[in-house]
Amino acid sequence: MDQKWKQSLYVYVDSCNKSRVVPEEEVFTGALSEPDIRLGQQQHGRRITKWYSDRGITPRRCETGVKVLRTAQRDSGDVVAEVALHSAFYYEKGGVTHREDKVERERLTFANANGNAGWAVAGVERDIAEKVPRKGAGVSPAELSGLEAPPFPGPLLSRRVIGPSVRDVRYRREDAAAYADRWWNENNPEFETFAVDCTNYVSQCLFAGGAPINYTGKRETGWWYKGYVGKQEEWSFSWAVSDSLRRYLDGERRYGLRAETVERPEQLMLGDVIQYDWDGDGRFQHSTIVTAFDAGGMPLVNAHTVPSRHRYWDYRDSYAWTDRTAYRFFHIYDYL
Repeated sequence: MDQKWKQSLYVYVDSCNKSRVVPEEEVFTGALSEPDIRLGQQQHGRRITKWYSDRGITPRRCETGVKVLRTAQRDSGDVVAEVALHSAFYYEKGGVTHREDKVERERLTFANANGNAGWAVAGVERDIAEKVPRKGAGVSPAELSGLEAPPFPGPLLSRRVIGPSVRDVRYRREDAAAYADRWWNENNPEFETFAVDCTNYVSQCLFAGGAPINYTGKRETGWWYKGYVGKQEEWSFSWAVSDSLRRYLDGERRYGLRAETVERPEQLMLGDVIQYDWDGDGRFQHSTIVTAFDAGGMPLVNAHTVPSRHRYWDYRDSYAWTDRTAYRFFHIYDYL
């Protein structure tokens, strides 16, 4: 396979860096060959410019590393590459410099119109895994065979984890946030990894903070995890499904994992949970956990499926975000 397409990949990554710092400027002219894609980037850039202004931040720099995960060459000669882009974005607010990390997967199509013109990015398929599982739209399974990692046969947790709930347990917020920072870009091998992993990850963080398991043995009730027993999945929907966790936290109980809904994000503390309904239809599709605060006291969150560390809470930079997006702010009780 001709490797000259990689030079256009580096031009594209450089353009991505510039677009985070000066989103209002046209920086993709030399990287993207299709006008429609460039137009989409311009529209997104205008939205991000307003977002920066609303937050009162000054972008300073962005450093993006790229890792090529899979490649395939089509009969046309185009090269399809799945890449992981790890960006570290630095911005200033109130005299304090903040860093946000994010790892996004994209499927890029590189085309060479003719030998003199050289390669350029002719197609961009973004992984909007905060909303739905990633699918190989436009690319046949044969082209990118082995793209998905095999399932990890996670071990059962120890028996103490699935024992009776313990009353009056203090929720250790710092431990929940520390766990979130430790595993934001990795998967703890003690747990199964899901295609859409955001709520599984948040549940692990809550558990690391001392939230006691409510084991019922029924997937529709409680909040619990065992792993796989033989080929049987053993975890509650509330552990791994965003809207199910929302219903569980909304529920009333005398002890165990409990939360109250608050009106504003600035009312949250470390280890609290934010959930996202992208379409405003009442079904929540994404979960994050509060791990830090910016200089203005607004929450910064960590998440999987798009691994994120200290990301601004409202997610207006996400391609899953819409102007109908609704939020649910859960303050976890101090004693469970």
